[in-house]
Amino acid sequence: MDLLVVGLGNPGPEYDGTRHNVGADAVDLLAARHHGTLSAEKGLRSRAGQIRIDGHPVLCAVPLTYMNESGLAVAPLVRRAGIEQPADEQATTSRLVILHDELDLPSGRVKVKVGGGTAGNNGLKSIHAHLHTGDYLRVRIGIGKPPGRQPGADYVLKRPGKEEREILRIAIEVAADAVELIATVGVEAAMNRINTAE
Repeated sequence: MDLLVVGLGNPGPEYDGTRHNVGADAVDLLAARHHGTLSAEKGLRSRAGQIRIDGHPVLCAVPLTYMNESGLAVAPLVRRAGIEQPADEQATTSRLVILHDELDLPSGRVKVKVGGGTAGNNGLKSIHAHLHTGDYLRVRIGIGKPPGRQPGADYVLKRPGKEEREILRIAIEVAADAVELIATVGVEAAMNRINTAE
């Protein structure tokens, strides 16, 4: 398997369309673009399915765990994809790509990042805890900061209004584009193209 691509979110219809689920939405879109189907697989705690991007085999997955337990799904997915180490130091690329919402980026902004901290994202914290590393690729989908004194936890679980929903719809498309670039032209080229786009 060339890449394992995991989109974070919360399961269940009550979370559909919330800011916290943009990572999951982007992976669903990516799979659909390449005629893939994500279905629950025993032992994986995820909806998963294989696609090919320009001939590159890619395992796409959306955890069926809640966001703060994402690591429980990612650890068996890493084994299933045959990735011993999430990062391959020599190639300066990573075979594990996590798509997630990012409070520290303006709504609609998408950035590709290699490794780093969790920035308070409970999904990333759980993945760190289960994989014992932060050395994997992230496609960060900006959802902006909550207005006023609204707690971050409430903000991420809300559905955005019409205007922001359209901004995030485009960002989800760009995040799927980013994975396609990572698979076909590599991490650095993907970063150059995605991170510098206005």
